[in-house]
Amino acid sequence: MPDVWTSVRDLDQATQERLADVLEKRGADPQQQAMRRDLLRGIPFPRGAQVLDMGCGTGVLTRVLAHWPNVASVVGVDPAPALLEKARASAVGFQNVSFQEGDGRSLPFKDAVFDVLVTDSTLSHVPQPERAVVEAFRVLRPGGCLAVFDGDYATTTVALADHDPLQSCVDAMMANSVTDRRIMRRLTSVATACGFEVLSFRSFGFAETGNEGYMLTVVDRGADILCSQGHISEATAAALKEEARRRLRAGRFFGHIAYAGLVAHRP
Repeated sequence: MPDVWTSVRDLDQATQERLADVLEKRGADPQQQAMRRDLLRGIPFPRGAQVLDMGCGTGVLTRVLAHWPNVASVVGVDPAPALLEKARASAVGFQNVSFQEGDGRSLPFKDAVFDVLVTDSTLSHVPQPERAVVEAFRVLRPGGCLAVFDGDYATTTVALADHDPLQSCVDAMMANSVTDRRIMRRLTSVATACGFEVLSFRSFGFAETGNEGYMLTVVDRGADILCSQGHISEATAAALKEEARRRLRAGRFFGHIAYAGLVAHRP
């Protein structure tokens, strides 16, 4: 089944709102916030930096960037009007933020207009992500920086043992929600081939054990996908969701995703 994030604009309103809520919930998670801030601290923002947030979604990272030291302005770009509507509503009062509809593989900007381009959990959803990296190089000024944060989603797990039934939910959700689960494993070579000089590449770990956070939404969405595809009944989907919650109540729930971050320089 194709990556749902590549066709958000074609989904029904209820599904779009649900996906927007997922982005905001993930963005509010303290671990997720800490990982992104660690990546941002490694970017040499020049004074008065003009920043592009490519694949901004609902603007979670855009709002962080707006208050980051040395940042003068941030433009968030995303192909999904529904997510941009949420982004604009959430950024009311931000004087240095704007949003624009656009595809990362064909950005609606002139050459060499940004000092920093940040893209968060976007390349893994983009068919032909190399095209987006080429575009990043084009719109960055000489001396500018590309920063990429994304999941190594092939590592996503909630399994407590081999053949854990909840893992089938995770696998279904990832197959439905991520185009390229291993893009971060290739990204240093992709960036170099596009002309960038890699400054840093590092890994981050995200784990949940005792709260109804992002990983629970992964299980829920995966169960719904399996049901909608006819692989399991509604009763089985409900039972899988309840099993995840039973583990939470018992202090036995575990979820993990490895993330990675790259910072690269345009000569």
